[in-house]
Amino acid sequence: KEEEKKDACFGSEIKVTENVKLELFDSEGRRKDVREIHNTTTALGKELLADQLLASPTVAKPGWMEVGTSTPTASLLGSYISGSRTALSSKTRAGNVVTFVCFFAAGVGSGKITEAGLFNVATQNNPVMMLSASFASMTKGATDTLTITWTFTVN
Repeated sequence: KEEEKKDACFGSEIKVTENVKLELFDSEGRRKDVREIHNTTTALGKELLADQLLASPTVAKPGWMEVGTSTPTASLLGSYISGSRTALSSKTRAGNVVTFVCFFAAGVGSGKITEAGLFNVATQNNPVMMLSASFASMTKGATDTLTITWTFTVN
């Protein structure tokens, strides 16, 4: 009954939903592959969300994505592809949804990609991952491009 009283006073539970869409294009701009999956919010991602409610937030905001060839750990990619940490192309908010978009140009992040992450520093292999995703292998050739769109919804 105490729980019911708490819910009545504070409303419904806050829930965060994350989704990621990966789109692979050939050198002519034709879409070769597309994946839409749910992903994971790391402990740092949850801390960032709470930190932004402070008058002076201390956790840096996400600004980079990176791809790899293994399975993400709790704070970084299992095996990142050297040179693949890339600045976001855009970051927007509409209502309770934040959308992060990153474009990986030809020659960047090439290989058999199986993981991706959203980070708050530019330095590769730094354990500051906020969101992570793992998926079946997607082969990005040297002339292919990849666009990753991450949506972060607070319900």
